Amino acid sequence: MLIVSDVHGAVSALRRIAGMGEPLLVLGDLINYIDYRTNEGIVADISGRHLVDEFVRLRVVEGNEAASDYWRGQWDGRADELQDRYRAAAENAYREVCSALRGCESYVTYGNVDRPGMLAANLPPGARFVDAEVVEVAGLRIGFAGGGLTSIGTPGEVTEAEMASKLEQIGSVDILATHVPPAVAALACDVIGGREKGSTSILAYLERHAPPFHYFGDIHQPRATTWRVGQTRCVNVGYFRATGRAVRHG
Repeated sequence: MLIVSDVHGAVSALRRIAGMGEPLLVLGDLINYIDYRTNEGIVADISGRHLVDEFVRLRVVEGNEAASDYWRGQWDGRADELQDRYRAAAENAYREVCSALRGCESYVTYGNVDRPGMLAANLPPGARFVDAEVVEVAGLRIGFAGGGLTSIGTPGEVTEAEMASKLEQIGSVDILATHVPPAVAALACDVIGGREKGSTSILAYLERHAPPFHYFGDIHQPRATTWRVGQTRCVNVGYFRATGRAVRHG
């Protein structure tokens, strides 16, 4: 069983992994709004590279609130036009990236930049959208809880209360699969310009249920890629757009 996260539009690499003939878990952020290494992506294509450069600068220097204020200001008087353009761009991006999963037994949840309904609607036969539920793969019970905990208004954001509710529905499993990490500093903060984005609900779940494995993504430049929370081995399987590599369970 292979696991990836933070695909962010890496279609060719995802198609290669999907063609390896193993079950595949995809843990969110399938399309690319902004590649923070290059500032390329859907936002630059629609709103211009200068806007992305300033948005990223504000997010790093002044924080998410300043960046969000700047972003909202760009929509003044253009909301309907921009919503239509971003919706069409996302639809095209999902059609392309989801086509890479054709013919693969795959289980896909969503991350903070994803549009869950649009993602689910574009998955090909054999690919299953999963969230707040348990599936059995290779004899293992895998619980999925999608969504991200960022606070800049992205479509796939969830609250801690919503995350806690998903985990409650899942119960005890062999593997927990989420987009976001637990609230462990070494796992939950990017090395460069990052802020901690881990979930206290996920950490509490690991401490209570102690699944043998927890796989996640979201943090592109983590301080650590593996960690132990009690009996649970926690593994960051991203940043797939940059690495092109999957993690094999086991």
